[in-house]
Amino acid sequence: MSTLIKNASIVNEGTIFTSDVLIEEDKIIEISENIETKADIIIDATGKYLIPGVIDDQVHFRDPGLTHKANIYTESKAAIAGGITSFMEMPNTNPQVLTQKLLEEKFKIAGEDSLANFTFFMGVSNNNLEEVLKTDPKTVGAIKIFMGSSTGDMLVDDLNILEEIFSKSPMLIAVHCEDENTIQGNIKAAKEKYGEEVPISEHPNIRSAEACYKSSSMAVSLAKKHNSRLHVFHISTEKEIELFNNSIPLKDKRITAEVCIHHLWFNESKYEDKGTLIKWNPAVKKESDRKALFQALLDDKLDVIATDHAPHTLEEKDNTYFKAPSGGPLVQHALPAMLEFYKNGDISLERVVEKMCHNPAICFQIEKRGFVKEGYFADLVLVDLEKPWKVTKENILYKCAWSPFEGEIFNSTITHTFVNGHIAYEYGSFDESKKGKRLKFNR
Repeated sequence: MSTLIKNASIVNEGTIFTSDVLIEEDKIIEISENIETKADIIIDATGKYLIPGVIDDQVHFRDPGLTHKANIYTESKAAIAGGITSFMEMPNTNPQVLTQKLLEEKFKIAGEDSLANFTFFMGVSNNNLEEVLKTDPKTVGAIKIFMGSSTGDMLVDDLNILEEIFSKSPMLIAVHCEDENTIQGNIKAAKEKYGEEVPISEHPNIRSAEACYKSSSMAVSLAKKHNSRLHVFHISTEKEIELFNNSIPLKDKRITAEVCIHHLWFNESKYEDKGTLIKWNPAVKKESDRKALFQALLDDKLDVIATDHAPHTLEEKDNTYFKAPSGGPLVQHALPAMLEFYKNGDISLERVVEKMCHNPAICFQIEKRGFVKEGYFADLVLVDLEKPWKVTKENILYKCAWSPFEGEIFNSTITHTFVNGHIAYEYGSFDESKKGKRLKFNR
């Protein structure tokens, strides 16, 4: 099967240029101004922008064991509608992914059900070091340490274990950083003030900037001590930015960091309107934090934009502060949200592509993805930047059937998503005849 995309405005490696792209089977085989080769499918992309498929390095698709919230099929479908062609999924499922056997079982589910490309992270606990060290760097995205409790508690708080992992693991180590003792102290203070009816507005005070910095600075210190390859997830505070370096190329960094869509979009003033729908760990914090995070993204201290897509049912979220779980669905709306920042003049289109497509591929050393290049997998997205649409219950694709963006009008529409050369999504319709592939890594 061959596909020829004509007259696309290609956004790749810091430039925008008009060209044709020829795809055969699962690869891009030619990029040229005027390709005359016959193809099985020809798409006129005049007026549209062609970008690499987005690579989301942090999602929670809830499979196995928590599939009343979401599953790999439903969330990968929402992802490709949102221009995300590859995802990296976290280990806090049920059972928790703490053995190589359980890890491979998740890969099997994805091979049968996922419409997008995939990898999974090996989970770490206080007592599974031997299993963690068996993880294959060439076939598994990373190992994941929760240095702070979150949904599906996998807290690792044994310093000896942390020292062992940082000193011995050849894998990229990805971390969730919030200091548990600080959080518990803040919870106690909040309960003394409010009783059990703590308002949601206290969330950024409980999961505080201090808790984030204390934990993330510890992770960075361990990585520097052992020269580990560290990636810090979902930075949420201005203070943490000082921990990261922008003086060397990304490919040479041993310590990298990401920011999530919700920390770029929302601030604490939105708790009044959105309530527990925007309860995440780490918490959405001050407007000054949001602005600082955006600037750090532009300054290359924060390397990657991700979603931390973590759905719960509306029934679960519609609860008191302590009972409502943290997390929300984002994969369908992450790229449209970043394109909104572009439309508002906050970030260039080239930088959106760099942070959502190129940099995850560089950070995780993903084989032949993340760029529009000859010889690379044809993971591609066509975008119409002049086609507004409104997020409504009717067009939300998450299994949980809600979005924190409901009611938002986005001014750009994803018209086509190619996964390994296959047109998986086109103008609201899906072709599920082909599944995504397991990501491989050049390590």
